Amino acid sequence: MHSFDYLEPKTLGEAARMLGDHGARARLLAGGTDLLVQMEGVRHRPETVIYLGRIPELRRITWDAQAGLRIGATATLRELENHPAAIESYPALVRGAREVGSVQIRNLATLAGNLCNASPSADTSPALLAYDAAAEILGSDGESRLVPVSDFWTGPGRTVLEPGEMVASIRLPAPAAGLRSFYYKLAVRKAMDLAMVGIAATLVPADSGAQQVRIALSAVAPVCLRAQNAEAAVEQGGAGAIDEAARLAEEAVSPIDDQRASAAYRREMVRVLTTRALTELLG
Repeated sequence: MHSFDYLEPKTLGEAARMLGDHGARARLLAGGTDLLVQMEGVRHRPETVIYLGRIPELRRITWDAQAGLRIGATATLRELENHPAAIESYPALVRGAREVGSVQIRNLATLAGNLCNASPSADTSPALLAYDAAAEILGSDGESRLVPVSDFWTGPGRTVLEPGEMVASIRLPAPAAGLRSFYYKLAVRKAMDLAMVGIAATLVPADSGAQQVRIALSAVAPVCLRAQNAEAAVEQGGAGAIDEAARLAEEAVSPIDDQRASAAYRREMVRVLTTRALTELLG
């Protein structure tokens, strides 16, 4: 690994100033389960690494029945998967978090790091989309802005973050009454493998059918995406809504052939898993 300067801010203000000073030459370190591997290769060769683990407020997970869940940038996936409010209100996200690596990895890895790595096959990304999550982005001037996760990724490994910006937290709105959720990861192996297809879906039931639906898919396009036409088909209801939604979800994706699966197989599995998710949620 190449040499670099190492900094440890103790406050968010310090971190913002350091980011402002070093900009694109710096990389932020939280758990390091992605960054350190990439630094051993050629993807990242930062001149400065800024470690965020000494900033107490970034480690917190807070829950409010009105505002929802706020997950700090250095809160680990293990902390998330064991958090009572997350288990109760966001089970699809908890299931996605539990699919990341091993327990040892999740004791270090963070949700914010999984988000910022911008892998099309990330395990937590479909649930973040399905729950309408947003990223709180802090700039070097100390000002913050909220960006919906649906607008956060711009391509594989690319995000809307500008030099000098960092994700301070991830926020999930309080779930609507009766919200149901589904998550499934299709992979070659049962554990510690990348997804061939990932799907998360949420549904708010109405008197007949669904009032609101979200269908999010991973590993089948350059970024994790929502199948919005499929969602609309379910919300509109009627005979054959599930079959139509599954067909539209299949149309929404643009998978590739790789060592895990062919594009054709991934498309078929999108249709199958969308049918499975909606059948379970509407049932």
